[in-house]
Amino acid sequence: MFCSVQSGSVRGIESYPVNVETDISNGMPCFDVVGYVGSEVREAKERVRTALKNAGYSLPVARITVNLSPADVRKSGTGFDLPIALSLLLGMQVIGDGALDDAFIAGELSLSGNVCAAKGMLPMILAAKERGIKKCIIPAANSAEGSVVEGIEVYGVSSLAEAVDFLNGNEPLSPMKSRLRHDLLADHEYDCDFSEIRGQALAKRGAEIAASGLHNILMMGPPGSGKTLIAKCIPSILPPLSEEECLEVSAVYSVRGALSSEEPLITRRPFVSAHSSSTDISLVGGGSIPRPGAVSLAHKGVLFLDELPEFSRRVLEALRQPLEDRVVHITRSRDICTFPADIMLVGAMNPCPCGNYPDSRCTCDKSSRTRYVSKISGPFLDRMDICITAEKVSPFDMIKTGCAESSKQIKERVLAAHAVQKERFRNLPISFNSQMGNREIEKFCALGENELEIMKSLAVKHSMSARTYCRVLKVARTIADLAGSENIDENAILEAARLKVSF
Repeated sequence: MFCSVQSGSVRGIESYPVNVETDISNGMPCFDVVGYVGSEVREAKERVRTALKNAGYSLPVARITVNLSPADVRKSGTGFDLPIALSLLLGMQVIGDGALDDAFIAGELSLSGNVCAAKGMLPMILAAKERGIKKCIIPAANSAEGSVVEGIEVYGVSSLAEAVDFLNGNEPLSPMKSRLRHDLLADHEYDCDFSEIRGQALAKRGAEIAASGLHNILMMGPPGSGKTLIAKCIPSILPPLSEEECLEVSAVYSVRGALSSEEPLITRRPFVSAHSSSTDISLVGGGSIPRPGAVSLAHKGVLFLDELPEFSRRVLEALRQPLEDRVVHITRSRDICTFPADIMLVGAMNPCPCGNYPDSRCTCDKSSRTRYVSKISGPFLDRMDICITAEKVSPFDMIKTGCAESSKQIKERVLAAHAVQKERFRNLPISFNSQMGNREIEKFCALGENELEIMKSLAVKHSMSARTYCRVLKVARTIADLAGSENIDENAILEAARLKVSF
C-alpha cells in the first residue's frame, strides 16, 4: 500500500517541502529509507522501528520503502522520524484514511515512543502556512515556538500514541493560541542604561548617531573607559523590531535550536558578543552541515567584538563580505546556503598592547603600537562608519552628582530619526541610512555648492577612499535626520568626517 505525508526541511534558514512517501508491499522483508539522505536520516529507520514497537505497534513482515521527495536535495536533521512513523501507520491502516490530508508533520522520536523537539521548526511552519496547509502536528516541546505563527492550527504532541489517538479522533487536542501579538507588545527591560555612563560625551554621541542609522562603530580607548558598557547600552536605544523582523530573527535562532518555551519569539534586537578566540566558522557560519554563526544570530541587532586586534586576521577579513552584502553565502559542492547578516557592528580596542597610551604609564614603544593597530586592515576599517576615541574617565566625572541622560531620552530622538528614514525609504527595500547604495546616496545625500566644496576638501585632506567618502555622507545624512534638517548642512558634514577620521 502506498501513502504520502507532508513534511519539510531547512536549507540555511529557508524551509522547503518534503513528501514522505511510504510503500508497503510483498517481497523480501526490509526497511529502506531513500532520497539522498544524511546519516541522521538513515538512522531514522531504527528509531522509528523501536519507537513503534514500544508504542504497541509492530511493523509488518514486508518490503517497506520510504522515499523523501524531492530526491535530488540532501536531507538532514531528525525531524523526519514522526512523519515516517505516521506514514507507516497510515499504510498499515492504524490511522484512518484522510486523517493526514492537508497536514504538516515534523518531529524526532525517542526509542520509547516519545516525541522530541527538532531544530528549525519555526521556518518550516511558516513555509507550510505559505503552501496553504491548514494544520501542523509537531513536538509539544516546539509548540510554544509554533504558536507565534498566525493563520494555521498548530498541535503539539508528546508521544507517538498521543498523535495516533488525536488523528483517529480518540483524544481531542486544542490548537496552540497564537502569542505573536502578546509578545510584540511586551515591555522590555535592559540590563544597561546610558544613565549609568559617566562622562564620555563624544562616545555617547557617536553611539546615538550609530543607533539612529544602524551604522557600524569602532571605539578606541584605555581599559575602564566604558567602551564595553556603551556597547551593551546600544540595544536599549535601538528602534523596536517589526513583526516581520521578529519572525526573521526568530527563524535564525530556531535553526540553531536556541529558542525556548520561555522565549519562543525574539522580540528585541539581538546583542551578540563574540570572544576574540572565535574562529571564522563560529563567527560567519558554516560546517559540514551549514549552521548560522554569530553574525547571523546578531541579524537586525548588534554584533560586539571586544579587543578587536586580538581577533585573528582571517576572522576579521571573513566579516568583510557580510558587512557589505548583509548576507552570508556558505558554498558546498552540491548546494549554497544563505544566512541573513544585516547587523550593526560595534568594535572596541585599546590604543596599544598595554592599553595605557598616551598615559605616562604606557610601556609600549612606537613600533609595537603601530603593529598593534595595524592588525586591523584598511579595507576592514573602511567598513566602520564611525571611529571614535573614548577618553579616560576623570575622577570628577565619577563623583559628579545627578544622573546622565537616560536611554529612554536618547531613544526618543533615535525613534524620531528612524521615522524620517522610514518615510524616506517607504518604497525601497531598505530601512536605515547605513543600507543606502550609490543610487540612494546620490538621491538622498545631495549637497549644496558650499557643502560639496567642504566635502571635497575633506576628502583630499584625509585621502578618503570612495567607500569612506560614501560612508561619511551616510553618517552626515543621519546627523541631519537627528537635527530635523531636510538637507545635509556644513555642521553635519564636519561632524560626520570628524567621527570617521578621528583616529
